Order: sequence, then structure tokens, then C-alpha cells
Amino acid sequence: MNREPGTKVYRYAVLTRVSHWFWVVAFAVLVSSGLQIFNAAPYLDASDKSSPTHRVFAIGSPSDGVGTTELFGHTFTTTGWLGWTDDGMGGKTARAFPGWITIPAYQDLADGRRWHLFFAWIAAACWLGWLVSSAIKGNLREIVLRPSDLPKLWPMQAYYFKLRKEPPPHGTYNPLQKAAYTTILFVVAPLVVLTGLALSPGVDAIAQPLTWFFGGRQFARLWHFTAMLLLLGFFAVHTFQVATQGIINQLRSMITGWYRLGDHDGVGP
Repeated sequence: MNREPGTKVYRYAVLTRVSHWFWVVAFAVLVSSGLQIFNAAPYLDASDKSSPTHRVFAIGSPSDGVGTTELFGHTFTTTGWLGWTDDGMGGKTARAFPGWITIPAYQDLADGRRWHLFFAWIAAACWLGWLVSSAIKGNLREIVLRPSDLPKLWPMQAYYFKLRKEPPPHGTYNPLQKAAYTTILFVVAPLVVLTGLALSPGVDAIAQPLTWFFGGRQFARLWHFTAMLLLLGFFAVHTFQVATQGIINQLRSMITGWYRLGDHDGVGP
């Protein structure tokens, strides 16, 4: 079903909008508190246990006043940014991520875990709430990538690169949006939840096979951190699209539910 550009359509239900904004806050806190937790062991190993010979990523301070970051065996000086940074109390110290980006600002592993665990449950509830709301309203079928969308992926990309004047025909979400949402909602988000559970000492004690499934605690940390980076990348692209494709209209739709159709917007699958 198509409608004329300028037509207002009710796109987002109340539960969808509420879960979206709660998730934004929860995700920001999770990233910040997660970096606080990472500071206690600022490295990632592709191994079932800590192993410098299998180190993928590490942040350190080989000497006072110097910060370094190691990625796949290559070391970079990152003084002031990573390794030797703000201690959260007005000074500088050997610390992976600076105090201005962590919760709490000062180094405190226990408090970081409390913040992380509390908002992890909020984020999981928002994810489930969004799925339920979208399924009830019928929006879930509009956001899932279908086989018929696959031939449209490159034409949609070509439209974004200004290689074609119009996008391929699509509904509420274009093929690239469907691919991104499908991957995030049904692959990356579950991966974050499951690896997070595998890293929990309490869960590990009663469901050790989950930790084993991901290759051990260190591998689980690696998957958890990688999934977080993928979510950050998705969030950055999503924010860019909102900012460049009618930011007022986009924000209004996620606040009130009503969206004004543009020249190439569809309203169905």
C-alpha cells in the first residue's frame, strides 16, 4: 500500500517508543559501565583463559606518563586517550579508559558491575518489549530481511552513494535497514545477552556449559566486547541517518508515533 508524500501515518506504538528511549539510556550506561569493568583487566585474549600469546587487544602503561594500545601485535602510543588517562578525580594515572567515559568516573570494579547488571536487565526488557510490541502491531514482519529483499541490497546502496536517482521500491524499511535491524535484533543482541550471562560468576556456577560454548571466559569477553562494538557501529550509522534524513520528522515519529511520508517512503513490507 502506497500513500502520497506528506501523508502522516502512525508508525510506532507506545510500547515501541518507550522501549526505544529506555534502551538508548540503558545502552549508554552499559557501554560506560562496561568500560569501567574492562579497566580491571584491560586486555582481550582469543583463548579459554588469560594468555599473552593469544592477546588480540590490550591497553596499558609501560611507564608513568605513557599510554599504549596493542591491536593484533601492533603497538600504538595513545597517551592521554588510552593507557595513561584521566583518573576520574582530577589527576592522571595508568588506566585503560579515562574517567570521563566510565561509570563511575573513579576506578571501582564493584560499582561498575552493579551499574552494568542493573541496566543489562533494563536493556533486555526493552529488547523483548520492542519485539512483543512490534509483533502485536504487525511491524516485525516489515523489519525482517526477506529473500525478496536480497536483490535490492546493492541498488539501495547505489542510491545512498548517489549512483542512482531513486531507491528500489520498498515498504516502511528499505533493504539495507532490514539487513541491519535483522542482524542486530536477532544475532548481535542475543550474542551480547548470552556472552554477558556466560561472564557472570553466578550464572557460570549453575550453567557452566554456556561459558564452555563460547570457548571459556576469555573468549566470552572477546565476543562480548566485539558485539558491543557492532552495536556502537549500528548506533552511529542509525544516528547519522536520523540526522541526515529529516531529523525533526524522525524524532517526532519516535516521540509521538506519527511519521510524515517522504518522496520515497513506503508504509508496508
